[in-house]
Amino acid sequence: MSVRVVPTPPDDGGSRERAAEALRRSTGALSSAAIARMLTDVPWFAELSAESRSWIGQILQAGIQGFVDWFRLDDDEASPVDTAAAVFGAAPRSMTGIITLGQTVDLVRLGIEVVESHVDDIVEPADAPAVHAAVLRYAREVAFATAEVYARAAEARGAWDARLEALVVDSVLRAEADEAVASRASALGWAQREGVTVVLGPVPQPRTEDLFEQVRRVARGAGMDALCATQGDRLVVILGGVDDPDEAAHAVVRFFGDGPVVTGPRTDDLASAHVSARAAISGLRAAVGWPDAPRPVASDDLLPERVLAGDGHARRHLVDEVFVPLRQASQGRGGTLIETLTAYFEHGQSLEATARALFVHPNTVRYRLRQVADLTGLSATAPREALTLQLTLVLGRQAHRPDDVEPGT
Repeated sequence: MSVRVVPTPPDDGGSRERAAEALRRSTGALSSAAIARMLTDVPWFAELSAESRSWIGQILQAGIQGFVDWFRLDDDEASPVDTAAAVFGAAPRSMTGIITLGQTVDLVRLGIEVVESHVDDIVEPADAPAVHAAVLRYAREVAFATAEVYARAAEARGAWDARLEALVVDSVLRAEADEAVASRASALGWAQREGVTVVLGPVPQPRTEDLFEQVRRVARGAGMDALCATQGDRLVVILGGVDDPDEAAHAVVRFFGDGPVVTGPRTDDLASAHVSARAAISGLRAAVGWPDAPRPVASDDLLPERVLAGDGHARRHLVDEVFVPLRQASQGRGGTLIETLTAYFEHGQSLEATARALFVHPNTVRYRLRQVADLTGLSATAPREALTLQLTLVLGRQAHRPDDVEPGT
């Protein structure tokens, strides 16, 4: 598309003003030429909606008009950065999500090329060198402004995503993970895969700016999703696509600060992840009672400390998952398992002393203790697990009537 040369008025004594006036008269023609070039030279332009193409036309026209206004000023008054940045005020902020940075660079480059290619046809020959030089300078400033616009948009999206992620994590911890929360999590890249666990620990000091991104990157490398948030001095990481909670926690444990890191049990999905979070929070509060705990440590491994700290869920877990199976297994056997455990702890965990008290052979005591381990997953000969079993016996007796506890005792 050719641009008609617009006759310039008589020289008024200022070549800059004369050239600026010529450019101003040709602004519409230059914008039309730029749009025509977009249709022929830029494949993605035709695929946009009519509204988006209209906004691009306004950006091009604002850019050309901005150059004319800037060129008209004297060098001391010119402010190309402000003028170039104002170019993008013609378009809505949402355009940064429709047109990529690379496409915007193509747009700016094409507009500059159109102006530069028609300079010699628009201004007086004596004015052309100054206009060509100004076009190059303006193009550089517009490029910087483009980068700034997209950087600010990315920063705004990052801040919004961070707030949304914190909201999702808080909803999970509060047991409010409904369909809306799941939808928000999906917007953050959560794939809704089965197997979710919550990992809690201290925020690292000093904290790096990209801490959450580092956690997500490592989680993706391990085939998991990750949602992160900080609550006070506590770092919360929700992992999805988890098969083994302990293995999953080991993948991200290095991102936590000094101190205990607690892993909640695996749950089915994000909607039930509050169960994992509740156990992890209770475990983190009680972990001080076990200074030599591994890092990370499973919340179930902290059941004794959680019970002593007043966690009702931990107390019910021991009664329902440990004591009741022992009690049911003891019925019809003369109360052998609970009776044997009781005697074993009362006699200082001595097989011989326990056997004498029960009038059985020590191998019988060994056999019954193996039965306990097979039934509960807890070994009476391991110090930590023995503590859990002793607490279980006390809690179980408190939760049941004496005549219902163990037959024969």
